[in-house]
Order: sequence, then structure tokens, then C-alpha cells
Amino acid sequence: MKPFLSFFHSRGRRRAGAIGAGLVCALVGVAGCGSSETFEGRTSGDAIVVGSQDYYSNEILAETYAQALEASGYTVEREFRIGQREVYMPEIASGAIDVFPEYTGSLLQYLNPAATQTQADEVYHALASVMPDGLSVADQAEAADQDSYVVTQEMAERYELKEIGDLARVNPLVLGGNSELETRPYGPKGLESVYGVKVGFTPIEDSGGALTVKALENNQVQLVDLYSSDPVLANGKLKVLNDPKGLILASRVVPVLSQRIDSRARDVINRVSKELGPRDLVEMNRRSTAEAMSASAIASQWLEEKGLPHK
Repeated sequence: MKPFLSFFHSRGRRRAGAIGAGLVCALVGVAGCGSSETFEGRTSGDAIVVGSQDYYSNEILAETYAQALEASGYTVEREFRIGQREVYMPEIASGAIDVFPEYTGSLLQYLNPAATQTQADEVYHALASVMPDGLSVADQAEAADQDSYVVTQEMAERYELKEIGDLARVNPLVLGGNSELETRPYGPKGLESVYGVKVGFTPIEDSGGALTVKALENNQVQLVDLYSSDPVLANGKLKVLNDPKGLILASRVVPVLSQRIDSRARDVINRVSKELGPRDLVEMNRRSTAEAMSASAIASQWLEEKGLPHK
């Protein structure tokens, strides 16, 4: 088995899981290694076990796979909100979990911190090549959960903004975000070196929350860094700019599969990935946060809308 490498933090807003037990499992590779802080293992040898992170959006994705599989005749067990990668990756490798929604860029950097790929297809193929023995990735979706540069829809229409490079025609241009954004590779220096876009910088310390959005809408800043699946993007007032040169690490939704998943089950999961676009994930997250819908209800509704098998 290819070794699990040191943890790469994918996003601050996801709660950390119980690290110690998961790391022990990763190091010793014990099948079914579990504790009160980790997944306890398979209860039925015939069931497909679908897991999720302790993060509402990830749980919705996991429930979507679970329902599609159930409606296709498979018995499914759910082990949701397990924790972070230090906990669940050893469980997947041990065979305790069969299907798990992941994100291409952040998983690639977790498995190979030296990876330099940033564009979606390159990241996906690099990830597939470093998956631990016994694990594979199904097709990636177009939906992503990654940093993205966002402007107001009004500004996008005024300056005909479609991609990051189009910002070169906007002056003045101030970028708002957490202080560390100013020194990140895709921050002001990256914008100028990759796209020729010069920006000022205003720190807003709420990790792309309500204060950041308000500053953008009030024109205190003209550009912000938001996650591409943020439910605030559902109202149509904000626009995510395309990043054709790969300034920002692409991190598309991708299912991680154990070797127990047969070709028919893989096809079912791939059909879900094929239909899952960026707006779909945003709307799923909006239904969870704004309407307090359950993951089960959101998944069932979305699968029905797409004409896919569902409960």
C-alpha cells in the first residue's frame, strides 16, 4: 500500500476529527481499527458502506451516492460525519468504508504534498496515480468545493467579466479576504504574475463570511475569495470568475471507492458525478442552510430532478 503522507489542511471551516487513533491506523494498516472516535467497521459483509466527513455539504453528497445505489438494488449502510482525513482515510484503506465523497485538489495534496498540478484534469489524473493500493477514484464531477474569485453580478456585467484575466480592465480593484490571503500563491502576487491583474488588499477576518460578502456588495472591495460551493452564491447577485490558467488549485468533487465496488455500482456513482455541476452543489448547500432540509430530502429531490434513481 502506498503510504499516507502528512496531513494537508483542506479548509478551516471543517471541524477536525480525532487525529490520534486515525494516524495509528494509517501507520499500522490494521483492518477494522476503530475506537469511540473512529468508525467501528462494517456490520454486514454484503452492504456497501458509504461514509462522509463531519461537514454538511459532504454528507449531502454521500447521501446522494447512497440513495442512487439503493435505488439500483444495492444494500447500503451509512457512516456519516466520521471526521477528517486522519480518521476516515485509514478506514477506507482498511476496507471498512467503500464510498466516500472527496475533493480532488485537497486530497492530492494530502497524499502528495509535492504535487504541482492545479488545473482540474491534471489534478484528477495526478490523484488517480497516487491513490493507495486497493482504492480508486470514480469520475470527477464539474462541481467543486474550492477557493474562487468572486465579483458582484452587476460589476461582471458592467466590465464583461467572465474569467480572472478580465479583471485587468478594472481600476481601482481591491481584493478582500483573510490576512493570510495577501501572501498566498494565488493572492495579489499570483494575480499579477499569472494574469497581469494588479490589486490592492483589504483584510476581512471572517473567512469569506457575511462581512466579506457585505464589503463586496457595498463596493468597499471589488473582489473576494469565496468557496465555490458557498450557498450565498445561489441568489444570483454574485459571480464566480473562471480560472483557465489554474491560478487556484482545482478541487472538484470525486468519489473515492474501495475495491469492493463492482463495475455496475461504479457506473451508478459515475452517473451522479456526470450530473453534478457547480450550481447543483451551491443549491444543495442553500437548501441545507436556508431551508434546513435534511441531507436525505435534498439528495432525493436532486436525484429526482436529474432523472436518476432515488428513494
